[in-house]
Amino acid sequence: MNKLQLKGNWNIAKGRLKKRWAELTDEDLTYVEGQEDELIGRIQKRTGETREAIEDALADPDRV
Repeated sequence: MNKLQLKGNWNIAKGRLKKRWAELTDEDLTYVEGQEDELIGRIQKRTGETREAIEDALADPDRV
């Protein structure tokens, strides 16, 4: 996951993640730079998806 890309496209990625996994809340998707692991853990807990699937979705928001 490219951290600069994630930071730069966060609003776009957040909207697309919510579209893919409707059960995610704004609180689940609170992104703080440097806490990517916590974000992925919250998404995993809420959706049951694998870490790899979440990282892929975050790395390429156009695929979500």
